[in-house]
Amino acid sequence: MKATYFFKKWKTYFQKLDKAVLDLLYPPRCPICDEVAAEGECICSSCRKTIHRVKEPMCKKCGKPIENVREEYCSDCMKKRHDFTQGKALWVYDKFVRESIYRFKYQNRRDYARVYAGELAEAYGGWIRARKIQAIVPIPLHKDRKKLRGFNQAEVLAVELGKILGIPVKRNLLIRTRNTRPQKELNGIERKNNLKKALKISENVVQLKYILIVDDIYTTGSTMDAASSLLKEAGVIEVYFCCIGIGKGF
Repeated sequence: MKATYFFKKWKTYFQKLDKAVLDLLYPPRCPICDEVAAEGECICSSCRKTIHRVKEPMCKKCGKPIENVREEYCSDCMKKRHDFTQGKALWVYDKFVRESIYRFKYQNRRDYARVYAGELAEAYGGWIRARKIQAIVPIPLHKDRKKLRGFNQAEVLAVELGKILGIPVKRNLLIRTRNTRPQKELNGIERKNNLKKALKISENVVQLKYILIVDDIYTTGSTMDAASSLLKEAGVIEVYFCCIGIGKGF
C-alpha cells in the first residue's frame, strides 16, 4: 500500500517537472494569436475578447448556439435525426477560432491541444462526468492522411482531455478504412455518403456503455453520426461528443 502511494506521488512529481521543463524550453503560446502567453495565462486576455464561448441558449442536441430562447433545437436538429445522444462545443467557429484550428492541424501546433483540452474540461468537465463516460474516443484519420500530417488532431486533443479528467482514451477503437474526401469540401448529402463504410471498430466494446467522441469541428454532424451509429451497433448505449469549434444554429 505504501509503495503504491509513494509511486503515485513520485509519478505526479515527475509529470509536473516534465511540464515545467517543457514550458521553459517551449514557452506556452496562446492558440488564438500564437504569441507567447503571459505568465499564468493560457489564452491572452485580449484574445479572450475576440472569441466567443458557446453559451445558452444552445441546441439541446448538438450544442450549437441559437438565437431564439424559446427554441430547444437548432434548425438542423429539428429536421434531422442524429445517432449521437448529445454534444457540446467550446467556441463559435468564427475567423479567430478557424485560424487557430488551422494552425493546430496543418502547422503542427500540437501544443494547442493542451489549452483546448483545459478549456473544454473547465466548461464541460462536470457535464462529462455526470454522463458516466467510460472512454474517450477520437474521430480517426485514414493512415495515409495521418502519415502525411504526422498526427491526428482529434487523437492529440482526446489524450490531453483524458489526462485532465482521468478518463481512459481509446486511440484506435475507431479506424478509418477509406481515405475519404475532406468533409469540408462536400454538402450535407455528400458528407453522409462519403462516410458510408469508411469506419470500423477495431476491438470488442461490450464493456463500454457510455462513450465520449472528440473531434476538432462540428458542422453537419455526419461524422459524429457515422461513428455513433457504429458504436451503438456494437453495444454502446449512449454516445456523446465534444469539439473545439461549431457553427451557429438558427
